[in-house]
Amino acid sequence: MERLQKSCLYCKKEVFGRSDKKFCDPQCKSAYQYQQTRAQPERFYNKVDNQLRLNRKLLKDYNKGGKVTVRTSVLKAKGFDARFFTHYWKNGKGDVYLFVYEYGFLRRLEHGVEKYILIQWQDYMN
Repeated sequence: MERLQKSCLYCKKEVFGRSDKKFCDPQCKSAYQYQQTRAQPERFYNKVDNQLRLNRKLLKDYNKGGKVTVRTSVLKAKGFDARFFTHYWKNGKGDVYLFVYEYGFLRRLEHGVEKYILIQWQDYMN
């Protein structure tokens, strides 16, 4: 049986071994798959997951005291997007806090400045 000349899909070097082999070594296979993944548009799930992770990190970083007030412009400048949250909680006054996992925020307008009140999830909020 005659073997066809095959080349690595990544580096184009000649491939030896099995007839269905596509790469010359594991590094080329990995590099090729990484290249293919980068060429594809980001999936919706990945966009949402990445934004939720960033939002949670920012809320955690800025909420060191349990309840903190931060200008919205500060969080937005770091990439915070209030449209991405995991759940909400309504307090007795009717305020609706949006949460990203255990970190919550409430939008407030104080003296013409938009701010977020940051809180952490508590057991009584169930």
